[in-house]
Amino acid sequence: MKRQSTIRVRLTLLYAGAFFLAGAILIALMYFYLNQSLERRPGVGATRLVREYLAERAGRRPVSEDLYEALTRQAEQHRRDTLRAMLVWALVSLGAVGLAAGGFGWLLAGRALRPLQKITATARRVADRSLHERIALTGPDDEIKDLADTFDAMLERLDRAFDGQRRFVANASHELRTPLTINRTLIEVAMDDPAAPEATRRLGATLLEVNRRNERLIDGLLVLASSEQRLTEHTPVDLADIAARATTVADDAAAQADVRIGANLTAAPVTGDPVLLEQLAQNLLDNAVRYNRAAGWVSVTTRVAGDRAELIVENTGPRVPPFEVDGLFEPFRRLAPDRVADSGNAGLGLSIVRSVAQAHGGTVRATARADGGLTVTVSLPIHRAG
Repeated sequence: MKRQSTIRVRLTLLYAGAFFLAGAILIALMYFYLNQSLERRPGVGATRLVREYLAERAGRRPVSEDLYEALTRQAEQHRRDTLRAMLVWALVSLGAVGLAAGGFGWLLAGRALRPLQKITATARRVADRSLHERIALTGPDDEIKDLADTFDAMLERLDRAFDGQRRFVANASHELRTPLTINRTLIEVAMDDPAAPEATRRLGATLLEVNRRNERLIDGLLVLASSEQRLTEHTPVDLADIAARATTVADDAAAQADVRIGANLTAAPVTGDPVLLEQLAQNLLDNAVRYNRAAGWVSVTTRVAGDRAELIVENTGPRVPPFEVDGLFEPFRRLAPDRVADSGNAGLGLSIVRSVAQAHGGTVRATARADGGLTVTVSLPIHRAG
C-alpha cells in the first residue's frame, strides 16, 4: 500500500529545511568573518613583530630564525584550530537545534492544521450520515475559518435542497397515486359489469396493466428517492433472513415463469433499514426472474467475506454484453428490446439496488455470465455485536 504524504509532513520538512538553510548561511558568514578577523590579528605577522621587538631589545643583534619560524607556526596552528573548533561546534549545534526545530515544526503544523482536520472529519460524517451537522468552527477570522463557513453554507443549501426533493417526491407520489387508484377502481367496476361486451373487457384489461405499470413506476421513484436520503434506521438485521423472505415472495412469479429458485443462505449480519434492504433483495430477485428464460434458474447466496456481508443473486437468461452491464444500474435503462421481451418493468430495479446499497455504505457489482444472465453481488459492511 502506497503511503500518502500528508501536508503536515510537508510543512514540517519545509520548516526544517528553511531552518537548516538559514543556519548554514549563518555559519558560512561567521566562518568567513572569523577567518578574516584572525588574519588581521598579530599572530599571523608574528615573525615581523617578534623580529623588530627582539632586534630593538638586543641592540639590533640578529635573532635566531628558528625562533621566528616556531612562533609563526604556532600562531598559524592556533588560528586553524580555532576555525576548526568553531566549525565543528557550529555544525553540531546546527544539527541538534535543527532536530528540535523539526519537532517544534511538527507540533506547530499539527496545531495549525487542526481546523482542517475538523473540517475533514465533519465532511466524512456528513457523507455517511446526514446533512444536518455543521462544522461551526470558532477562532480568528482567517482563511481556514472562511473555508469552514463556506462549507457550512454549502451544507445548508444542500440540506434544504434534499429536504425539498424528499417533500416533492412524497407529495407528487401521493398526488399521482390518488388518480391511479380511482382509475383502477373504475376500470375494475366496469369489467365486473355482466353486461360489458368482450371488447370493453379487453380494453379494461389493457388499461389495468398500464395502470399497474404506472403504479410500479411511482413506487420505484419513491423508493429510489428515499434510499438516496439519509438512513433513519440503523437496526441490526441478517441478510439471510432478508433473502429468505424475498425468495418466498418471488416463488409465485418464478413458478409462473417456469424458473427455479435455489438458495444457499448463511448468516450475514449488517446494520441498516430493514425495509430498504428487503426492497433491495426483492428487486434483485424480481429482475432475476423477470429477465430469465423458460426452465431457467435463480441462485441466491448470502455469506460473510472478510469484513463484508454479501448477497449474491445469479440467474440464467439472455446474454448481456459486458459493455452494457454498468448501464443497467442507471435509471430507466433496460436491455435492448431485441434481447428481451417487454416485461412492463420501468427500469428502476437495479438503480434502486445500487442506491440502497450506497446508502448503507456498500457497493454493487454485476458481471455477465458466459451462458447468459447476470451475477449481481451486493457487499455491505458487516455488523459486529458488542
